[in-house]
Amino acid sequence: MPHMNRDQRNAAWQAANQWRARATQAQPTGLLGSFKLLLTWLAFGALMVVGVVLGLFFLLIGWAMMPFVRHKMKKRMEQMRAEQAQDIGGGYAGSPHQRHQHDALEGSYEVKDDAPRR
Repeated sequence: MPHMNRDQRNAAWQAANQWRARATQAQPTGLLGSFKLLLTWLAFGALMVVGVVLGLFFLLIGWAMMPFVRHKMKKRMEQMRAEQAQDIGGGYAGSPHQRHQHDALEGSYEVKDDAPRR
């Protein structure tokens, strides 16, 4: 049995050698293999370019829509504040029940003592 290096007995080293042998066998040979490799790289490159262009397009669309979305959200917040101000505002001319209900929103409360006093 020939003398082996410690690296050659290592499982990872053997797997790397096997991978290298398979890679050299799979290399394109001849004009047809080179043509296939070229087409593969061109297709991959074209897909990458299309992906980058689409990504930039959607990024620009998002940036362009931001002022409109901000304006819409600002209007919605103003509407919500106006509704809350109307609810809390007081001065309802209605039944006493409505005023009592409104007083409860304002924080009116009554302390009830459960324990009898001596």
